[in-house]
Amino acid sequence: MTLITSPSNPRISKLQTLHTARGRKKNGLFLLEGPHLLEALLNAQLWPHEVYYQPALLRRTSEGAALLERLFHTPELSASQLIEVSERVIEALGEAQTSQGVVSVLALDALNPSIIQQRRRPASRPCLLILDDVADPGNMGTILRTALAANVERVLLTPHCVDYYSPKVVRSAAGAHVALPVEVNMSWEAIAERVADHCGGQPRVLLAEASSDQMYYMQDLVNPFALIVGNEAHGPGQQAHALATLAISIPLANDVESLNVAMATGIILYEAVRQQAVQRQPGL
Repeated sequence: MTLITSPSNPRISKLQTLHTARGRKKNGLFLLEGPHLLEALLNAQLWPHEVYYQPALLRRTSEGAALLERLFHTPELSASQLIEVSERVIEALGEAQTSQGVVSVLALDALNPSIIQQRRRPASRPCLLILDDVADPGNMGTILRTALAANVERVLLTPHCVDYYSPKVVRSAAGAHVALPVEVNMSWEAIAERVADHCGGQPRVLLAEASSDQMYYMQDLVNPFALIVGNEAHGPGQQAHALATLAISIPLANDVESLNVAMATGIILYEAVRQQAVQRQPGL
């Protein structure tokens, strides 16, 4: 096994460039920090390019110790891909305030949405979610995690959204990258084609907008539809409005102007989950 003890090691310096979008694009790699994300990769048989680990930190928990043993007994990972590092190095690689002892490196092209879709169980997934220029990485990650939990069909990201592979997005999404099909840098022409395919040629595109008098819970969220949510500061853009067939809103009291975009998305997605449950069990 390789052992690296200095944060100034050239190998570590190269990995630190993956904290920037430019570095990720140049190297074709991104980072996943923590045991939970590594376990998600292994469970999905997405083999990391490399794994940097600190044994003492991992062994602080029984889960971490079990993961370490699993790493050593995963035949798809060679000894050269498992790199032991000092605590100083693992802290330099990660962004979390307290390191959990492991950082994985994965190729950008490993998360092919078509392959991820093939691994999913067959199910009715009426919602196609479109994020229009969502800028905050915490919001993006929370939305992705919620979209996976609400079992959306897939997520489409417009070109000016925050980088899908940003460490903060990856950390906030808590494993959604591995299990949720996401298409990035989508033009509005390509989005319109996806919507038409998803909706069977009769697009229904709901646009979340606080000023609408059409309440989200009054809409049919059982049959195929697309949902657009927009940028935190200026809301959905002109092209989003052009594609939309109906603007919907969430009722707000006490002069509250709007909700956080991740919160609003979750409210609408779980109304869709509720409606589907009622359809399956009319007595609910």
